Amino acid sequence: MENMVFAEELVREFLVFRGFTNTLQAFVKELGTDIGKGFQVDKILDLIFSIYIPKFQAENLIQLLRFFNNCFSSHETHLVSVISELDISIIRYYIIHAIQAGRKDKVIELFDIHGTELLQKDQHWASWFAIPYIKTPKSEPQFRLYFSKEWSNALHLSLRNFLTKMFNGTRIPALMKISSERNMVSRLKGDIKQLNFKLAQLQVLLEEKETQLHQLRSNSLLATEVIVGTDSSSNPLAGSGEPTVFVPASSHVICVSASAQAGEREPKHSEDIRPDDTQVSTSKISNHSGQNTGNDVQREEEFPEVRVDFQETFLGHTSPISRCRFSATGDNVASASVDGTVRIWTYDSSAPTSRNATIYCGAEIMLLEWECKSDRLLLIGTADGGIKAWNVDAKRVVCDLSCTEAFPSVLDLKCSPVEPIFVSAAASRWPGSSDIGKLGYASLTVWNMRTWKAMTVLPLGEDPPPITSVCFNHNGKLLAAAATDGMIHMFDMSAGLQITGWPAHDSAISSVLFGSDETSIFTLGIDGKIFEWSLQNQGEVLWSSDCSRFCNLRSSSHNKHEMALDAYGRRLLVTSNSLRAPIYQVRGHAYGMRTLPHSASITTVDWHPTSSIFLTGSADHSVRVTSMA
Repeated sequence: MENMVFAEELVREFLVFRGFTNTLQAFVKELGTDIGKGFQVDKILDLIFSIYIPKFQAENLIQLLRFFNNCFSSHETHLVSVISELDISIIRYYIIHAIQAGRKDKVIELFDIHGTELLQKDQHWASWFAIPYIKTPKSEPQFRLYFSKEWSNALHLSLRNFLTKMFNGTRIPALMKISSERNMVSRLKGDIKQLNFKLAQLQVLLEEKETQLHQLRSNSLLATEVIVGTDSSSNPLAGSGEPTVFVPASSHVICVSASAQAGEREPKHSEDIRPDDTQVSTSKISNHSGQNTGNDVQREEEFPEVRVDFQETFLGHTSPISRCRFSATGDNVASASVDGTVRIWTYDSSAPTSRNATIYCGAEIMLLEWECKSDRLLLIGTADGGIKAWNVDAKRVVCDLSCTEAFPSVLDLKCSPVEPIFVSAAASRWPGSSDIGKLGYASLTVWNMRTWKAMTVLPLGEDPPPITSVCFNHNGKLLAAAATDGMIHMFDMSAGLQITGWPAHDSAISSVLFGSDETSIFTLGIDGKIFEWSLQNQGEVLWSSDCSRFCNLRSSSHNKHEMALDAYGRRLLVTSNSLRAPIYQVRGHAYGMRTLPHSASITTVDWHPTSSIFLTGSADHSVRVTSMA
């Protein structure tokens, strides 16, 4: 039935498109008197035995039987004879019902109109012409069978089985197959998403095992070197004049890449090695081979290139990309450029493009934020202090807010994952080209997304430093806010009060994120340092990294660097001054990957909400969607 309705809608749409109004009217009229009832067996049986026969609508009954004769006339000969026998039985059932109801006049009326036609089809009808004139036809041997309940039930069952068999065996028109194929494609897409999710889980598990294996090998090699260095009598190289050198952790260490050829080595100094990886640094230098055989510390430059399943590049912008974000479902992407243009698009060619749009805002786009619940609203923050709400279904701006004169600069926007509210972080001064620390004072405002009115201002104390980044936890009850003085502030949103806070960085914080398990929080400082803080033991660092080679605002033209955490909380993607962005394995002992290169710096990043797919926006005007293999 669903296929039938969908096909009828397609026909209507086509007729309207072509302007065939007369045909459309005839089509609608025919649908209103659909005697075939959409080939639904139960409805056809109800029509015959509950309407036409009880209400003595003989003419409608004859037309229905003719209709089915025409429908099934192209089938095998033996089936045509079955159709003829069923026609005769149904008309006889009508006659018997009329006799039992005392309406012999309806029997005479039937024979007056269709008697000749019936007699031409079957000569046995001659004896039936006398039935309205027989006083008790039920007692006549010729008619006794037809008055029995058994014959009536057998007719119902035979007609049901026959119609079911015929309709199931009827060739379905190609137009009706579209709905079935569409449903099949939807089911296959659902299966693919589930399989991709399972694949991503297995990949995460594999990477964890690889990280553990890498750590075990490193620890084993380090332990071997320490044993060799402390027991010179057992050193097989002691007699050959090869020195074994031990360097304190505070000393400068010269490391050589294991892949460098003899005579082509480039020195890498201790400043290039992360502090947590240099607690014990041991090098063994051979005079014969000239290669480093000591403990290998993997730097970002040595991260392997990410394995790609597919990659799509969007080239719809004509200026550097300032923000790009997946929608809450991951079906759509919003990207913005510094020329004030926002584009909404999809990377999946099979996905509907009804939401695709280009929005001209008239000012540089600083922020993009999708509403989490309905996935219909996109918040746009502009450099002139404006906040616009774009309805992707209606394709129009439904609200255009402006910041107060006291706080004209919007630094971040975040929507609650549960409530129809969002929080804006504003500053009292306009942001400079690269100085995030000179923004005046902060204001955190909670907005209602139904009335588009400010609900409350969260307390930050007297003359608070600007808030550069905010983030809700999974149920919207907590809000984390990061400030330019390196502090993290935690708010209880139900009470609208600050409940805790702690110093996280020695410099301004550029980005803050809750961990996927909600037991930790990530911060990225403008100096490029990343920390994962425990929420259970406040002030405890669970993991850290130094990506200052990639994202140091002190040597960058970016207003603010950002980071994104994948759906499983295992990979952290960070923007980059370089052509590639690092993807860190969280708590993975420096194990990570690098993205494929853009032709300019990477200014914005985001992860798909459920899959191992990430976005990178670049100053080369392009946005890339990359699916990890």
